[in-house]
Amino acid sequence: GLSSCGSTKQAAASLADINGEWNIIEINGAAVVPAPGQAYPYIGFDKATGRVHGHAGCNRLTGSFDVNAKPGAIDLGRLGTTRMMCPDMTGEQNVLNALAQVKKYVRLGDGNIGLCGNSTRRPILVLKKKAPDMTVADLNGKWKIVEAMGVAVPDSLENQPFVELNVAEKKLHAQAGCNLLNGGYQTEEGNPQSISFPQLISTMMACPDMETEDRVKQALNATHSFGRLQEGRVGFYDADNALVMVLVRF
Repeated sequence: GLSSCGSTKQAAASLADINGEWNIIEINGAAVVPAPGQAYPYIGFDKATGRVHGHAGCNRLTGSFDVNAKPGAIDLGRLGTTRMMCPDMTGEQNVLNALAQVKKYVRLGDGNIGLCGNSTRRPILVLKKKAPDMTVADLNGKWKIVEAMGVAVPDSLENQPFVELNVAEKKLHAQAGCNLLNGGYQTEEGNPQSISFPQLISTMMACPDMETEDRVKQALNATHSFGRLQEGRVGFYDADNALVMVLVRF
């Protein structure tokens, strides 16, 4: 009964039950087996904003859900994705097709969540809580900015842009390319990969070329979360889960 979408033994599920990030471990009764070197596809829910984000296997997911829907009801039929092509898109298409059918969620055994259709007794997808691949503590120290707002930062700049985080004091010090930035950062309770920089203070120098600096400032102002990338890099993402900055450890 605890693996059914309609068991009378299950307590009513609420947004608190699905908040956070979840690995997709089963689709239509079949276990999801990631390819060697790859992670599970996952989906994340933010109960405060109604935002959905995640990764379908090749492309990133983004969208929203109705936080005012009755407990246990959710519609994931209008999620969007990025447009990358990968050698094998079968697994991703299975994820997207399954998510498009979801109309409700239930608690399962072992702390898992089932995403169900209106007429299905078996969960369409089974979710398992996702352990964060990094936390704010992993950001401590100095990072070179190699990309901002989708544009590579030139290595030829006299003042190479960087960010330096002091996690113990919750402070940020940065070089934007011309001016220095200082301020604090904020995180969201219950979201270990959230970070934002709401009140950065900049020096006021004028330089011949301010384009890189403007992109760096725009990216930091837009930052909402972070995550690990390949080759030891870290990405900052905006509220729509779009990549706005790429960092590499100095």
